[in-house]
This record gives sequence, C-alpha cells and structure tokens, in this order.
Amino acid sequence: MSMILAAVHDAYGTILGQGVGNPTPEAPPASEKLLKLVRYFTWFVLLSGIMGITYAGGKFAWEKWTGGGLESPKMVAGAMIGGIIATSAGTIMNAVIT
Repeated sequence: MSMILAAVHDAYGTILGQGVGNPTPEAPPASEKLLKLVRYFTWFVLLSGIMGITYAGGKFAWEKWTGGGLESPKMVAGAMIGGIIATSAGTIMNAVIT
C-alpha cells in the first residue's frame, strides 16, 4: 500500500512540477483608474489626519488656557495611531500576502 502511495505522490509531484511555474503578478486591464482612486483616497486620509492633529492641538491649547478638562491628548493620540495604520496599510498587506 505504501508503495502505491509513494508512486502516486511521485507522479503528482512530477505533473505539478511541470505544469505550474512561478507566476508573476500582473495588473488587470484598466487597473490604472482604480489605482488613481486609491491614490486620491490615500491623499484624503493623510489630509484628514493632518487636520485632525491640528484641530486637537488647537483644542489642547484652548483647554490649557481656559483651565478645562484635558480631552485633546486622546484625540492627538487617536489621530496619530490612525495615521500610522492608514499609511502602513500597503506594507501590512504586502507582508500578509507574500
């Protein structure tokens, strides 16, 4: 029985080894429009992160000046963490896929 399994394993290894190579990734047709949309979205995410940090910094200054409760440091930290995740999404996906 083990000889039959070994022969089948060798046959499949030979067939699959010849038929399947190392395919190279290729962009699908008309993918440039989708990539342009992704670049626009990336630009929007970066702009919103900069605006969020700027707003939180202004609010932090206002809270310190008026003596109110300090809620803005959490906003700054949240904007920074969100920005790190958003800008490293491509690197994360490349690490997961490859």
